[in-house]
Amino acid sequence: MFSFRGRGAARLAAATLVSGLVAAGSIATAVPAFADDAPGMGGVTAKLGGMTEDRGAVQITEKDGSSWPVDGGLFKMEVEGGGTLFTYCIDLRTEAKRDFDYKEVGWEESSLHNNGNAGKILWILENAYPKLSADALGAKLGVDLDKKEAAAGTQAAIWTLSDDVKATPKEEDAKKLTEYLLEKAVQLDEPTASLSVSPSSVAGKAGEKIGPVTIGTNAETAKVSVAPGAPAGVTLVGKDGKPVTEVPKGSTEVFFDVPAGTADGAAELTAEATTKVSLGRAFVSIDGPSQTLILAGSSESTVTAKASATWAKTGAVPAVTVAKDCAKGGLEVIASNEGDEAWTFDLKGTSHTVAPGETKTIPVPLAEDEAYKFTITGPNGFEETFEGVLDCKTATPGPKPSETPTTEPSTEPSPSTSPSTSTGTTGDTTGGSTGTTGGGDLAETGSSNATPMIAGIAAALVVIGGGAVFFLRKKKTAGN
Repeated sequence: MFSFRGRGAARLAAATLVSGLVAAGSIATAVPAFADDAPGMGGVTAKLGGMTEDRGAVQITEKDGSSWPVDGGLFKMEVEGGGTLFTYCIDLRTEAKRDFDYKEVGWEESSLHNNGNAGKILWILENAYPKLSADALGAKLGVDLDKKEAAAGTQAAIWTLSDDVKATPKEEDAKKLTEYLLEKAVQLDEPTASLSVSPSSVAGKAGEKIGPVTIGTNAETAKVSVAPGAPAGVTLVGKDGKPVTEVPKGSTEVFFDVPAGTADGAAELTAEATTKVSLGRAFVSIDGPSQTLILAGSSESTVTAKASATWAKTGAVPAVTVAKDCAKGGLEVIASNEGDEAWTFDLKGTSHTVAPGETKTIPVPLAEDEAYKFTITGPNGFEETFEGVLDCKTATPGPKPSETPTTEPSTEPSPSTSPSTSTGTTGDTTGGSTGTTGGGDLAETGSSNATPMIAGIAAALVVIGGGAVFFLRKKKTAGN
């Protein structure tokens, strides 16, 4: 399991970024105590509740001709801090885990990073259920479509493109919807993040503007502020040096303004926005192995993100971020030094030196699903520990279940390779053509035939390792 704990949260580097928390550089005697359990480095965090009652039977046919049944429909997720999300599965053969926390990420940070049909999946989400009501879709097709059929038909079309299978709903009207969506789908551009901040950490010297930190949001405005505990006089400013308390929709650069003479230390930036998450944003588990999901509907949610800055008068002033690189199959450690002396550190048994003013990118190859844990240290008590698992691909075909997979909740990861029923439908997610909220009792899917055998011991297990996506846990010894 990965946790967001420690002080001085660091933002991931822009362009290669991965959502998650990275520990920022700290000065042992001067770092203010930032709050534990930071809400993440941008994007919504939500807990998976399970599938809603609106779901239908779908037959999956693999490339080798083998076939197996599964339930298809919408999942319901509760946003940390308030709000509700509805998602479809884009990782068919991986089990879904009830009560696991998920993080909003971009396509490059998920199994969609190399999927040429990702834009078509977004088109389906924009033109199917629940964005359009079952009645509206039925009218388009000339059939009497109910919500269960609309959800199953939509999920089947998505699976066909996300998991490279033939997904066929059992009900004829739902099957017609799947065929229609696949025939009409065209490529759309990737949606923007609800809120993002990058890079995760910056460094410099007192008396200068430290940054920039780029804040991006799909909200009309986002509030920005220096977190409590920062040294007196530290503020946030724009390129023109004027104070900044909020930023508009889109991307905006801000800087930490540290007055000359300020003692060596650190500060943290907090950004907050209230917005709906864009359809098509990917959601990946941060608690352990659980299927990747894609957003189909959202209520308004409050989203927060953080970045940190460190400064010192003399010596090395390091900053470190770690970026997930699904295309290359590993991580990139991005180390910078804004001080006036070289900084040498050890990474997995190899020594690296970063000269004053230099930024060095160090690749760390990893196998798919490989766990990693390493610590980077520097002057003045700087110490960062990064831990996680690389997961950039949808699960490959494995042994098929001997019977229809159960839809009972699965609360812990299992080693089963049986195809999962990880899909869902929203109970009453729409009241019209644009409805995105709903209710209904939840019944989670995603458990395999192995689930009953492990149910008796599941409560005694602690979920460790095996993250569905790269997320970082920071550990700071300085000032704790």
